[in-house]
Amino acid sequence: MQLTVDGATHDLDVEGEMPLLWVLRDELGIKGVKYGCGIAACGACTVHIDGEAVRSCQVLAEDVWGAVTTINGLGTPDAMHAVQAAWEEHQVAQCGYCQSGQVMQAAALLAENASPSDSDIDEAMSGNLCRCGTYPRIRAAVKTAAKTLAEG
Repeated sequence: MQLTVDGATHDLDVEGEMPLLWVLRDELGIKGVKYGCGIAACGACTVHIDGEAVRSCQVLAEDVWGAVTTINGLGTPDAMHAVQAAWEEHQVAQCGYCQSGQVMQAAALLAENASPSDSDIDEAMSGNLCRCGTYPRIRAAVKTAAKTLAEG
């Protein structure tokens, strides 16, 4: 099978029933996508498929419908994505384990809603769990990223 991940096309010899998470981590070596729960309840494995935030632990390799973007492909080699920069500015990460999924979910939110309210942010981010409890910083970072994206 062939998958496009972070702008590169990969020919893979994997079972179609293999979860995308394991294709990314084990076959392609992309360790920024984390395994958290395996049942789509924590959001640590969030990636984008054609811009849509999905839990890669629940998408089978054979069911991938478009280009996959991971945390590694969100920004460019020369510049972080606005969400990544805001995460750094607000020092969101503590342990950091959930953060790639959090960032990917926030980037998808801002692609759909350029000016989210607190309740929009809370709703969109509710499926991404942070055991360190950095939710106020996450909300602040999403707002900062929204402002940065609006300013161009």
